[in-house]
Amino acid sequence: MSLTKGNGDMNPAAQESTGFALAEEDRAAFAGIVDRYPTKRSALMPTLWLIQDRHGHVSDEAVAWTAAQLEVSEAKVRELISFYFMFRDTPQAKYVLQVCHNISCHIMGARPLLAHLEKRLGVRVGETTPDGMFALEGAECLGACGMGPCMLVGKHLYERLTPERIDAILDSMRRGEPLPADTDRDLED
Repeated sequence: MSLTKGNGDMNPAAQESTGFALAEEDRAAFAGIVDRYPTKRSALMPTLWLIQDRHGHVSDEAVAWTAAQLEVSEAKVRELISFYFMFRDTPQAKYVLQVCHNISCHIMGARPLLAHLEKRLGVRVGETTPDGMFALEGAECLGACGMGPCMLVGKHLYERLTPERIDAILDSMRRGEPLPADTDRDLED
């Protein structure tokens, strides 16, 4: 376990040994992330977000790179990826629609909303549309219990959903101009 003070210095050997590298702008973002924390290992989740935001998932090569950069084991990196539902280790659909179906959202109408999405997309929960545009998933809790039913798409949380609002969101995504979310998770402070 590393207790090394976080600093944004890159480990060049990690890129050579893993075959994974961040783009120049992302290297600067990574350095900024690591600098914010007292130990390198503390930057693990934000680093995984950075990688997934840019690459769509966290590949095996990215796991090895992250472990080397942050001085943690690959097992520790994989542990986080497998524990948290929002991290992906395989390429995904362009838009992964994660609809909360936990008790609060369920009471507020998540079940009919999921049925509407299944009908509209022509897929069931756990499936991806044939064109690879949308994947539909259920989620246990998105942390927005008072604003359900809600749906997470990448870092964008859509709240107080209705079938009409879902249709507008899907149409905007198909046009490549997603509607602004109610809440966004950003890498910046």
